[in-house]
Parts: sequence; structure tokens; C-alpha cells
Amino acid sequence: MIKTACIFLIVITVCLIILILVDDGLNGSFADWFYHTFMMEETKVSLIDGRETIIQPDWKKLKRFLVGLFLTGTMGVSFLIWAIAYFNGKKKTKETISFLAEVVYHFGKTEKETNPLPKEYAEIEIQLARLRTYIQKNQRIMESEMQRKNDLITFLAHDLKTPLASVIGYLSLLDEVPDLPLELRAKYTGITLEKAYRLEQLINEFFDIIRFNFQTIIVNYERIHLAYMLEQMADEFFPLLDPYGKTVHVKAKEDLILWGDADKMARVFNNILKNAAAYSYENTTIDIEAYKEDKNIVITFSNKGNPIPGQKLETIFEKFYRLDSSRSSQTGGAGLGLAIAKEIVTAHQGEIYVRSNMEKTVFTVKLPYSAADEVG
Repeated sequence: MIKTACIFLIVITVCLIILILVDDGLNGSFADWFYHTFMMEETKVSLIDGRETIIQPDWKKLKRFLVGLFLTGTMGVSFLIWAIAYFNGKKKTKETISFLAEVVYHFGKTEKETNPLPKEYAEIEIQLARLRTYIQKNQRIMESEMQRKNDLITFLAHDLKTPLASVIGYLSLLDEVPDLPLELRAKYTGITLEKAYRLEQLINEFFDIIRFNFQTIIVNYERIHLAYMLEQMADEFFPLLDPYGKTVHVKAKEDLILWGDADKMARVFNNILKNAAAYSYENTTIDIEAYKEDKNIVITFSNKGNPIPGQKLETIFEKFYRLDSSRSSQTGGAGLGLAIAKEIVTAHQGEIYVRSNMEKTVFTVKLPYSAADEVG
């Protein structure tokens, strides 16, 4: 404010000096105008000498003029100050943007630490450091995931050779020995079929690996009779479980309805049940229970088997993770089953988690009772 007043006084003083100099050059034209405009004559009667003429300022008129001149000058100076500040600020903003653009360019171009920024950009420097840390973390995760994916593709490609060689070998034997005893023929045919199923499973896992990173899960909501779906799934697993004395027990009310994508939810339950079947003890029962809890439907899969180590309870839902590090050809897959299950459950606005101890391992799926209303 003081700075503005000083500038105003300086401008007025300069204007007056210029005005005086110009008036001298114009032979006092301004002085004559000022005299005739703001000075007035007043005649008084003197008892001794008669009439007397007095010239004095017209204070009201002069006051109006000075006030108007002051207001006009103030507006002019204010406009001048605003113009200077505007263009100066615009120039400074442009310089700042150019500077920050250069900083961001070098930030994205190199992974090394950049030179420290001036103090006024301390907050930006902090945010850039956080961004660099976030990018580096994501890059490490992506590289690790890509490496695991490449390793699994290599493993699966190698695993494809084993069942394929067996299929070719047994089919060649059946073709070359037409008079093979029926008992051996049936045995070799069964082995060939088993290896063919394994080959099909590995091929499907190849497709899962390809689809997992590129497919956006679209949920088509419909009414699902949950008890019927779970019972049907238990029946489908009977041939796989019966040779090991394993059974599935389903507990769910017949009128329990779940809103969701039937095909995708079937895949979720199938993947969890497949995991329970692979890691449960022989001659045990896998318990499946579904019930309503508040505004959710809860489905649990319980089995008795070796407990999952605590540090692996979180990573079990990661892409390409497999609990069995030995990569057993019977239980080992691409490690996508539970990861895909989690993606599908998340797409239904639900959650999936697991707890495990010496007594049992329990996978829990919790879904909104009416997910269709939430997304509709």
C-alpha cells in the first residue's frame, strides 16, 4: 500500500513538472485557462476610496476539479500497476511452466536423482520423489510378474512334452500291436485318456495366462440358485475325489439366491474346490456352506490338510503363485486359479480370503446380497 502511494505521488509530481514545462512552451495557455476557470472577481464598496475589486479562487469549482483529477489519476495509476503486474506475472508463470516442464522431462528421461530444485519448489520436489518411488516399485512388480509369467510359460511348455509323449507312445503301441490283450488295451487306453486330459489342462492354462492380463472382466448379473450350483459342482468332482476316499458335503438353503454372473461364479467355486481337493487329506470331507449374513452372502470351503504357512496366506491370491513349489504334475497348475477367483469376486464388489491352522483350511467368499442393485 505504501509502495503504491509513493508511486502515485511520484507520478503526480512528474505530471506537474511536465505540465509546467509544456505550459511555458505554450506561453502560459494552461495558466490562463486555470485563471479564467477557477478564479473569480468580487467587487466590494469602500467608504474611503469607493469600489474595490478582489480576485479570489472559486473553491467549490477548484475542489471538484482536484477531486476528479485525483480519482482519474488514481484509476490511471491503478490500471498501470495492474498492467505491469499482469504482464510480469504472465511472464513469470510462463518461465515457471517452462522450468517445471524441463524438470519433468529430465525426471521421466532418467532414473537417476535430479539436481535439487530451488527452495520455492520444495513441495514439487517431494511429490516428484514420491512419484519416482511409486514408479520404481511398480516397475519392480511388473518385472517380477513378467519373469514369473515367462518362467511358467517355459515350465508349461516343458510339461506339455511329457503327456504328449505318453499319448503318442501309447497310441503307437495300440496301433502297432493290434492283437494286444483286451486287458492291456483297456489299461493303455485309460492311461492315454488321462494324459490327454492333462494335456488339455495345460493348454487351458496357457490360454488363462494370455487372457489374464488383457481381459476385462464384464459381469452379467442374473439370479443364481446357490444351493443347486454347489450341489451340481460337488457331483462333478465325485470322480476325482472318490478314488482317494474324499467327499463333499454342501450345506445351503434351497431358497438362497445370489445375484451374479453364473458362469464366472461357477469358475470361482470350481477353482476353490479344486484347490481344496488337491491339498486335503485322503478319506476326509470337504465342507461347503452358504448362508446370508447381514447384507452379504457368505460361502465357505473347509478342508482338512496341511496348514498354509502364515506368510503365504496373502500371496496365495497373487498371479502365477503356486503353493506347491515342487510343481507336482497332479496338483500343480499355472497358479492362476485363485488369482482369477479373486479378480472375479472383486468384479462382483465382494471379497475373498483364507485362514488356515492345524485343524482346517477355510476359504471364504463374501458377496453383496444384491450386487445387481449396487451396479445398476
